[in-house]
Amino acid sequence: MPEAYIIDAVRSPVGRKKGSLAHVHPADLGAHPIRELVRRTGIDSALVDDVVWGCCDTIGPQAGDIGRTAWLAAGLPEEVPGVTIDRQCGSSQQAVHFAAQGVMSGTQDLVVAGGSQAMNAIPISAAMVAGQPYGFDSPFLGAKGWDARYGGEEVNQIRSAEMIAEKWGIGRAEMEAFALASHQRAQAAWDAGWFDREVAPLEGLERDETIRPTTTLEGLAALNPVREGGAITAGVASQNCDASAALLIAGERAVKEHGLTPRARIHHLSVRAANPVWMLTGPIPATHHALKKAGMSIGDIDLFECNEAFASVTMAWMKELDIPHEKVNVQGGAIALGHPIGATGARLMTTLLGALERTGGRYGLQTMCEGGGQANVTIIERL
Repeated sequence: MPEAYIIDAVRSPVGRKKGSLAHVHPADLGAHPIRELVRRTGIDSALVDDVVWGCCDTIGPQAGDIGRTAWLAAGLPEEVPGVTIDRQCGSSQQAVHFAAQGVMSGTQDLVVAGGSQAMNAIPISAAMVAGQPYGFDSPFLGAKGWDARYGGEEVNQIRSAEMIAEKWGIGRAEMEAFALASHQRAQAAWDAGWFDREVAPLEGLERDETIRPTTTLEGLAALNPVREGGAITAGVASQNCDASAALLIAGERAVKEHGLTPRARIHHLSVRAANPVWMLTGPIPATHHALKKAGMSIGDIDLFECNEAFASVTMAWMKELDIPHEKVNVQGGAIALGHPIGATGARLMTTLLGALERTGGRYGLQTMCEGGGQANVTIIERL
């Protein structure tokens, strides 16, 4: 089977809630890394076979196939198509999978994969009201088949994060220490210049503005829990934000014909699912499945990216798989860098690629929890 290569990857800085990117139109937000990717790689953009784009809550200015409109907003050739996909939080990681599968099948040669999310323009609450009128995170309640199977049980990501913390014995103080480390790592990475290559400034914003370098354990301990009596606070959860990211995926033929220099090879890709009421536990069975399919073990992986939707999610995954924190989200995670839903998968992969190059690691594994109890896993090999 032909190989799929990552030629390059670039992302926007992450704009915080009501921050520097709040006024940017979603199509322009998506266009930014696409345009920069074309510039950096020097490819003839007319040769791109498709734009596979992740985005959730595609209503209002994000509607109408944002993958297509972002390409056009970038000023690129009209003959190149685009498609928008929604696998919830894993949308742009799935976009990379579809792009890789396209070139591995031999039916495509060059594909732009990525995602964007303008969470200031389309807040989660507005998306739920407009597109899912049955309540936050529970659009399926009332469906006879669903209720018969799951008993009409509440489906809510905060509840899931709380259940995970309780089941895996993760206390609030532990989660707050994990959250503090996320901010400290992200700040240290920026100070060391580790993000410089992957980020293309946008609208005068040059660095991620979601990082809170003054965060303290005392400050985190003072926050009120989201649910009465619970352990989950805003301080141990990912942030709403605006961002976009894009990768150029190429097949072997395109690499040779266009003289491209790959940065990494897609070694494995898969997606699995678990109980949708628990929702956020998917990365655990998905990682087991991926390693078995790839014939690898935890020890074979040099670096991991597991999305910090909530501290309990990543911490339970680390406990269950016996993965040391020293190898996970080494430049900070979504608690510090934000979780721009449709863009997060591509953002994580962009960061993982750079971290492997910086440390000299060979294999990197990326996974994330997704709505419906799903989880994508990608293993890349640095070249």
